[in-house]
Amino acid sequence: MSHHIAFQFEDGVTRFIDASPTETVADAAYRQGVNIPLDCRDGACGTCKCFAESGQYTQGEYIDEALTQEEAAQGYVLTCQMRASSDCVVRVPASSAACRTQPAHYDARIREVRALSPSTIALSIEGDSLKKLGFLPGQYVNLQVPGTEQARAYSFSSLVQDGAVSFLIRNVPGGLMSSYLSGSAQPGDAIGLTGPLGSFYLRDIQRPLLLLAGGTGLAPFTAMLEKIAEQGSPHPLHLIYGVTHDADLVEVDKLQAFAARIPNFSFATCVASAESAHPHKGYVTQYITPEQLHDGNVDVYLCGPPPMVDAVNQFMREQGVKPANFYYEKFSASV
Repeated sequence: MSHHIAFQFEDGVTRFIDASPTETVADAAYRQGVNIPLDCRDGACGTCKCFAESGQYTQGEYIDEALTQEEAAQGYVLTCQMRASSDCVVRVPASSAACRTQPAHYDARIREVRALSPSTIALSIEGDSLKKLGFLPGQYVNLQVPGTEQARAYSFSSLVQDGAVSFLIRNVPGGLMSSYLSGSAQPGDAIGLTGPLGSFYLRDIQRPLLLLAGGTGLAPFTAMLEKIAEQGSPHPLHLIYGVTHDADLVEVDKLQAFAARIPNFSFATCVASAESAHPHKGYVTQYITPEQLHDGNVDVYLCGPPPMVDAVNQFMREQGVKPANFYYEKFSASV
């Protein structure tokens, strides 16, 4: 039985390979065209040192000058000695170009385009090639705008199921992708995607999670929640989803379904507009409680526009709370 290894490169590119328990991760990578930096294969030089962010593995023999006991205890590995015994995520301290690899390209077609609100479009694409698509929940791809040579970046809003995957797209007036999707797009239209990309993705859950979404920044969290629903979590998970206007509040039924499937998951919504009829008016920071911060024993994930990211950072400083980990992704609407 082989295991999936996700290599996360410094430039945000992710490549997936398969590795059997009997071969080293470095050998498996070279066999599949990913040239991890390597000067020896004996655990002596340390050139192939990487960080195993998640997964189970064993290490062969190596000398302390190549990998110290302290480094090994922290999760550093020598890929020339590492043998995977589960799926793993490995951070490589080099760019994808330096490792002679690049983001993969996939050809697909549109399955469905659906307006969820005046501001949000749901896009579903499908294709046989997508059955081989691997990504870490939270990551994004570059979608080529049909009929052009330009692409726009969008986070996955679902996992791949039967060769199909979905996105939440901000409907930007005059935007290239928005104009296509709200105008001429039809099921069956060809569309290409390149990736996956990005360092914003779900890590192993080792403590409570606080998830903060702004607008279509909800997309990576619905993909993460699909993964959590599959694997479960012993830790509490809370999502706060904020939008500007009432009409921008979409996919609430999907969040309710996740709350029914995941016993320790809860969520709240809020709307910033003073004219809103929503019971919770204001910004996401107004609905973060001390209980959700767990005195800092919490991993915070945030995806939203730059002002929201800055506001949350300021809120944390004012509360005097430093989360165990704070992962965030800023985005601006693509035109």
